[in-house]
Amino acid sequence: MTFNILRHRLAPCALLWAAWASIGAAQAADTASSWQTRADRTRLLAREPDSQFKAGQKALPLHIEVDAGQRFQTMEGFGAAISDASAWLIQQRMSEPQRRALLAELFGRGPAGIGFDLSRLTIGGSDFSRSHYSYLDLPPGQTDMSLAGFSIEPNRADVLPVVKAALAVNPQLQLMASPWSAPGWMKQTDSLIKGRLKPEMYGVFSEYLVRYVDAFAAEGVPIFALTVQNEPHHEPDDYPGMLVDPAERAALVGQHLGPLLAQRGMKTQLIEWDHNWDEVKSPLAVLADPVARRYVSGVGWHCYAGDVQAQTVVHEAHPDKDTWFTECSGGEWAPEWHKTLPWMMKNLVIGSTRGWAKGVLMWNLALDENYGPHLGGCKDCRGVVTINSKTGAVTRNIEYYALGHASKFVRRGAQRIASPAQVGGMDTVAFRNADDGSIALIVSNGEAHNRRFTVGSGARRFAYTLPKHSVVTFTWAGQP
Repeated sequence: MTFNILRHRLAPCALLWAAWASIGAAQAADTASSWQTRADRTRLLAREPDSQFKAGQKALPLHIEVDAGQRFQTMEGFGAAISDASAWLIQQRMSEPQRRALLAELFGRGPAGIGFDLSRLTIGGSDFSRSHYSYLDLPPGQTDMSLAGFSIEPNRADVLPVVKAALAVNPQLQLMASPWSAPGWMKQTDSLIKGRLKPEMYGVFSEYLVRYVDAFAAEGVPIFALTVQNEPHHEPDDYPGMLVDPAERAALVGQHLGPLLAQRGMKTQLIEWDHNWDEVKSPLAVLADPVARRYVSGVGWHCYAGDVQAQTVVHEAHPDKDTWFTECSGGEWAPEWHKTLPWMMKNLVIGSTRGWAKGVLMWNLALDENYGPHLGGCKDCRGVVTINSKTGAVTRNIEYYALGHASKFVRRGAQRIASPAQVGGMDTVAFRNADDGSIALIVSNGEAHNRRFTVGSGARRFAYTLPKHSVVTFTWAGQP
């Protein structure tokens, strides 16, 4: 992952966890429930008093009108990557009761769960692995074109048990996967570090990726989507990486991987790009290739450079292709909650979904008190939660609350509906859940003062005051 700009983050927090009020229970037609997080951490996804819709309530100058009649993309979910580091901490540094409780909280619903429906895996090692590896490492100079030595053994101790446990909590959990590098012997460097894929290895690398999908499926872990390379325009010097330019990605997908998946009758999707907002031309170049384009289902984006508006630019050029937000990390480079919470809401949870993202993923699900384990790469990244490597105790970080304001209330299959992008410095996004028609409205106040506003739904309105640097999610009953 790259960290050349946008060093946004927060200070650690360790507050007592309180029981959640039930969500999804029948609500009175004239009542909106609300949950709030404040940058001063006095409220953390905390249930607030209900608000009453009133037919005679006048709209205030700051007004948010929600229109469920205007519907946009269907959501697949929110979540974070089960990196090798995350899996090792959960599996090896937590007791069974601790592990069971954490996974139920992250992937479950109901009073105590925040309902992650989406996660990402690494195909082989990354900077957040305890070793650099592929599923077929060979001494320099050797090859194995038949992939006779292919094995997912490195994932059996930690990754597979944790993913299976998460799937047991949430059988609807969807998993995508990205390689940080092809096996070294397939590359010009003969190493996992740096270099490009040899053109003569496009076919065998495609087979390698399909073997991965097949091997995980055999373990009861379906992979719904692949990217061909994490951050294909970044060449790190201390952890696995691989440069793959647009022409190379188009050739790999159009002439090898796409046809191979089709030939095998596999439904695994291919997501293009998987890199930053600042290079719109790169995914557009791949989508301009008439052969490769047939096999690409969507485009994935990272947050480390550029602007979230890039997602809309590509969507408008190719509205038939899905949009995904596939990675962003927080870290100790920006410790102030009052800056970082509004930034994450504005750009990731709200901005990305307003920019057509069907799913939103943070990077590491869990890291330890030393921002690891990692081998190369980022030295001060933070996970969605921090797991103490000695005690297994859990600290819920700002990413947890930012994601939770959406994941807890917006279920898979929900559609984004109309609300104003911004009102008086507040950012908003709204969704309609498909199962019961309930509405979820997220409002983030990044301003340095409280905001008084009204929310309207048809002829009804209610008034609300949101403190400075705070986020609220409202839910109310709708039509199934």
